[in-house]
Amino acid sequence: MMRNLSASHFFGLLVPSPIFHSNNHPFLTLSLPSSRRFSPSIQCAVQFRPCIDIHKGKVKQIVGSTLQDLKGGDGSDPVTNFESDKSAAEFATLYRRDGLTGGHVIMLGADPLSKAAALEALHAYPGGLQVGGGINSDNCLSYIEEGASHVIVTSYVFNDGQMDIGRLKDLVQIVGKNRLVLDLSCRKKDGKYAIVTDRWQKFSDVFVDPGVMEFLASFADEFLVHGVDVEGKKLGIDEELVALLGKHSPIPVTYAGGVTGMADLDRIKSAGMERVDVTVGSALDIFGGNMSYEEVVAWHAQQRAYAV
Repeated sequence: MMRNLSASHFFGLLVPSPIFHSNNHPFLTLSLPSSRRFSPSIQCAVQFRPCIDIHKGKVKQIVGSTLQDLKGGDGSDPVTNFESDKSAAEFATLYRRDGLTGGHVIMLGADPLSKAAALEALHAYPGGLQVGGGINSDNCLSYIEEGASHVIVTSYVFNDGQMDIGRLKDLVQIVGKNRLVLDLSCRKKDGKYAIVTDRWQKFSDVFVDPGVMEFLASFADEFLVHGVDVEGKKLGIDEELVALLGKHSPIPVTYAGGVTGMADLDRIKSAGMERVDVTVGSALDIFGGNMSYEEVVAWHAQQRAYAV
């Protein structure tokens, strides 16, 4: 039987062997009491957050803005930068070996193969990975029970272009604020960053700005933000977005999108005022890129050493 989990519930970590070299709530209008303010959270060090993106059961790196729901089977395929011959579980074991926590497993589709691969990754690194993709109030707790540290949610909360506070409160009630990550992935629209949903194809009416981050921080443990305009394209990071997150996010936040080399990690560290974690995907050599995974792990360790 599924159960609500308290903040004290956790999964233990073991040292592995290396393998590599819904509801009927109405939509509510966002209202921020002027008397309520969050102080920026204190984060000890910038961290590298690894990723496992799964499409049709395979670990892939895809240009996210090209991923669509192809219900009609029109033959269109997303632009794929890389497809691995290693399983999601193997990548999870690698991250576990290297002591990388807070990485995210994203199911880029609701197919059974992707779900099975995601569960295998969670089982390989219990408590070490977050999971997202099709998360809702009906299934969120099952992923926590399968070993996810957090569930990541976007479209279920930002539904039909609006923020559904009822659904958000339901998720908090079921898994707890401390196990919920809100994905605020966004694209530029009229000079502002609009949250995008449904595989980044639909603009919402909610923008990533100081007020929205302040409000949502009371419901979530972390934010995950892909800069969709640069995601998967290896064209450089969105420094403006990173700076916005670093200055105004009251809770831990991870940025993804456009990293091409080690210098970009330091740009994120600087632009984000050492308060924004970073995910690297297509640029890494383990995903077919030219950026050394081992060097990124060493950079991550160095940041942690600076904080001691």
